[in-house]
Amino acid sequence: MHVTLAEELVLLSLDDRTGAPKEGMNTAWAAAGGLLAELVLAGRVDVADGRLAVVDRTPTGDPLLDGRLERLDEWVGTKRPGKAKAADWLTKDRSTVLRDTELRLCERGLVTEERHRVLGIFPVRHYPEADGSVERALRERLTAVVLDGAEPELRTAALIALLHSAKLHRLAFPDLPRKQVEPRFAEIAAGDWAGDSVREAIKNMQLMMAAVIAATTAATAATA
Repeated sequence: MHVTLAEELVLLSLDDRTGAPKEGMNTAWAAAGGLLAELVLAGRVDVADGRLAVVDRTPTGDPLLDGRLERLDEWVGTKRPGKAKAADWLTKDRSTVLRDTELRLCERGLVTEERHRVLGIFPVRHYPEADGSVERALRERLTAVVLDGAEPELRTAALIALLHSAKLHRLAFPDLPRKQVEPRFAEIAAGDWAGDSVREAIKNMQLMMAAVIAATTAATAATA
């Protein structure tokens, strides 16, 4: 089964038994960056100097990607030429990317949706595992590349670069100390595995994450 980078990231982030999300904020940034990187890899979008351009509106055949392509095309159309910033799109997309990706995983039968109410009032959705075959294969790929030194193919390298940029090493290897796996993540992320446009998509995601974390930290310190 072919799954997107965003779906792989969300699968790694969901507790298999309870379906509760882990590292939600960072996963949302990484998933938004992953969908943008997918559209670049599919030849639908170009990212250069921090700006986005839709270069091909032909559907990819993947509902999650095609929905994003349509939204992105509409959003770019509201901007003046050359003013569609990748950072602005990622900020906008981050708010809905987890929900959309979780629904797609439900449609594929990989997770199921369970609804709860916290304190009997606030609705919460969790997504426990229904079919673990895709996640198992994904973790085997990551183990082969990160721990065993196998050469990553393009999509695995992109996933590792997203995980590394979003500091999500523990989603991939929850039982290992970060310092044991981070050097290999960094090596792959810095390698010559993708074109400039994919690198730009991931770099913009990383920069927006850093800006939001810095702003949140400053606000917390000011109110302490």
